[in-house]
Amino acid sequence: MELNYLDFSSKAIEQFSKGGAFLTVKGEKRVNTMTIGWGFIGKMWNKPMFIAAVRYSRFTYRLLKETDEFTVSFPLHGQLTKELAFCGKKSGKNYDKFEECMIELEEGDVLDTPVIKDCNLHYECRIAYRQTLEPELIKEDFILEKYEDNDYHVMIYGEIVSCHS
Repeated sequence: MELNYLDFSSKAIEQFSKGGAFLTVKGEKRVNTMTIGWGFIGKMWNKPMFIAAVRYSRFTYRLLKETDEFTVSFPLHGQLTKELAFCGKKSGKNYDKFEECMIELEEGDVLDTPVIKDCNLHYECRIAYRQTLEPELIKEDFILEKYEDNDYHVMIYGEIVSCHS
């Protein structure tokens, strides 16, 4: 069912502190998902946007360079906690996360990138912009707390082209 992208945005943001969401990417040769614990839902360029933070070191980042789309799937009722934990700790470079966790995919409504079947809320996003974080502009406390290994994030701005349950 198609939804207004803001209708469940507060629940989606809450889910980041309850285990996260799945960011799924379909690269040239394979599909991968990773757990994200940070993100933004709002408006930019008068378009609905989902902004995801993905570290350079992530296998998912490599796949994001091969495509112009991604999906974000939120399990809003406490389900898939083990799967979120696994997908946040293990790399898709070394594991087929869908097989390991028995995660089922289903077609999205608009894009070629699939969504996670057992989730309640899905954002399908077309990449509008990629922004490298500049370390010298980040608050020093955050650098010490989150980036002591210099593995910074790239902010991926995705225009929300579909929001559905």
